[in-house]
Amino acid sequence: MTHDQRTVTNPPTLHDPTPFGYSHAVSAPGETVHIGGQYASDANGAPVPGDFAAQVDLAFERLRSALEGVGLGFEHVVRLGTYIVDHDLDKLEVLGKALHARFGDRLPAQTLSGVASLALPGMLFEVDAVAVRPV
Repeated sequence: MTHDQRTVTNPPTLHDPTPFGYSHAVSAPGETVHIGGQYASDANGAPVPGDFAAQVDLAFERLRSALEGVGLGFEHVVRLGTYIVDHDLDKLEVLGKALHARFGDRLPAQTLSGVASLALPGMLFEVDAVAVRPV
């Protein structure tokens, strides 16, 4: 297992973002690796039907697979971009639980975008990431 070299910073002059599932700033030494948008997809890339929570869980499993494909894990992620179709507070709660389940209290920086639709019909959630390969 790789040592977590990320530095999480939540300045006292800003609100505590951790209940919302993110940190204000995260840095780490090493090479950056960009992971494209992952969503609840089958082996052919077609969206897998399901409710929002199921799609979030499967999208994060796809993100895990992409990270593992380059020899990394969630502990290397410094930034997420998340995209939610028809965003509301109930979906924010689902996303927050999914983030805490995977990142614990070492949450990456994150930008959440509420969108009208995503690339393919049936997609309700998508996540991309920036990770850092340790030195």
